[in-house]
Amino acid sequence: MTLLSFILVKMGTLYIDRKDIELRMDGRAIAFYLKEQKEGIVPLGPIKRAIIVGNVRLEAAVLHKLAFNNISTIFLSGKRLRFAGVLHGRFHKNGILRLKQYEKKLTSFALTISSELIKKKLEKKIEFLKELIELRKDMSFELLKAVQTIETIIAQVEEQPNLESLRGLEGSAASAYFKAFSSVFSPSFEFRGRVRRPASDPVNALLSLTYTILHFEMVRNIECIGLDPFIGFYHSFEYGRESLACDLVEPFRPDVDRFVYKAFKEEQLRITDFTKESCNDACYLKKNSRKKYFFLYESWAKIQRPLWEEEVRNLARRIGDGSNTLFD
Repeated sequence: MTLLSFILVKMGTLYIDRKDIELRMDGRAIAFYLKEQKEGIVPLGPIKRAIIVGNVRLEAAVLHKLAFNNISTIFLSGKRLRFAGVLHGRFHKNGILRLKQYEKKLTSFALTISSELIKKKLEKKIEFLKELIELRKDMSFELLKAVQTIETIIAQVEEQPNLESLRGLEGSAASAYFKAFSSVFSPSFEFRGRVRRPASDPVNALLSLTYTILHFEMVRNIECIGLDPFIGFYHSFEYGRESLACDLVEPFRPDVDRFVYKAFKEEQLRITDFTKESCNDACYLKKNSRKKYFFLYESWAKIQRPLWEEEVRNLARRIGDGSNTLFD
């Protein structure tokens, strides 16, 4: 058995997806053991983030090193790769920026930022739908109809008097968008619109998984710059939810949709890579197909990560009234 049969290191991300593997520290590297036999090591230096799936045993020393080196670690569990938890490194020490964030949450700044994020998201949706029109001229009527609906909605975004009306407007755009987006997939995908818990088809399964990983990458970016991920502007406060991360993910959702569409269109992933639970029809990636997904995600995320980081930095700068000293 080779080391790469159960771990993957790609572009700074360490993926561990094999049950019964044990992780121990070996100097400045993580050693992997299977049935007390050392299978290989990975140096800590190149690792920036880690994703651990399933029943993996770790020494406390491994957790200490991951945290000390600011390696954000996401834990996923079960066949559907549900989010189980996250290990954070050291947080940014500047409390002044967070204080300003709390203050601005209660001002018109919240509506201004929310309107900008949603407008950017809707503009990206239109851009993606227009790309689909060129690719799927047979579905141009449905796609163009959605474009026109969202263009009408965009014109109203900055006129909304409060967050509730903005959310209602964005919901209408989402309904039109997913109706059109689902039309470009073969009926064999059984994708009829956005279904979250549980995902009922391969498209929704891949959307949910990618949104989840993106969300926690955004959480880490937020924490590293010194903001509070739980206090958002567009998403209301909900116990245990990183509402600010939800806010900042919004304009990048169409990028995820494009990534998922491309993965299926180019047959990088197929329907046969997914399976369903008989009890509730929940759809998820087969274990042997997850490595393919991780490779695809990392290749895509390498290009996207600077954009995610810049989005967070721009928000921090505006919260700090243009001062770089609050988070540099």
